[in-house]
Amino acid sequence: MTKIDTLYGPVDPALLAIAATVRLLVCDVDGVLSDGRIYMGNQGEELKAFHTKDGFGLKAIRELGIEVAVITGRNSRIVSDRMTTLGIEHIYQGQGDKLPAFEDLLDKLGLDAQQAAYIGDDVIDIPVMRACALCVAVADAHPLVLRSAAYVTRTRGGEGAVREVCDLLLQAHGQLEHMIGASI
Repeated sequence: MTKIDTLYGPVDPALLAIAATVRLLVCDVDGVLSDGRIYMGNQGEELKAFHTKDGFGLKAIRELGIEVAVITGRNSRIVSDRMTTLGIEHIYQGQGDKLPAFEDLLDKLGLDAQQAAYIGDDVIDIPVMRACALCVAVADAHPLVLRSAAYVTRTRGGEGAVREVCDLLLQAHGQLEHMIGASI
């Protein structure tokens, strides 16, 4: 079967067709929106780095009408602050089991799992990935997560992997060229 070119390489047309039905992107945080490292200061402060490319991509798909949420196993004020800055309202932290949070989110938004994409990096993410129409692993994800993914980013977590998924969604929805020159 002929592949379709994307900005990050060729993909199966069936994957792009699934991406065109996505109305919700759910992201893990540590290892996906960040590189997974946590810097701890002497005063107990916690630092994480978020990539601006990911932020732009998330804003771009929100402009398209795709909902964005994060579900993370840890609790962090940094996550709340960053997501609020990006205009993301659906923030689930401290989720040792992410599936109930995912189901709550779908119920809140009136969507079903076949309209959702999930991007993760570790085994805690697999149950939600398996429930979604489009399950994505970052390039440096755990091997079991890589096996579970329909799409593996070429980009590592925290280095623009979420932007890659956002660009894929924009292309699938026919809106990739629309963001050129945009300041979102």
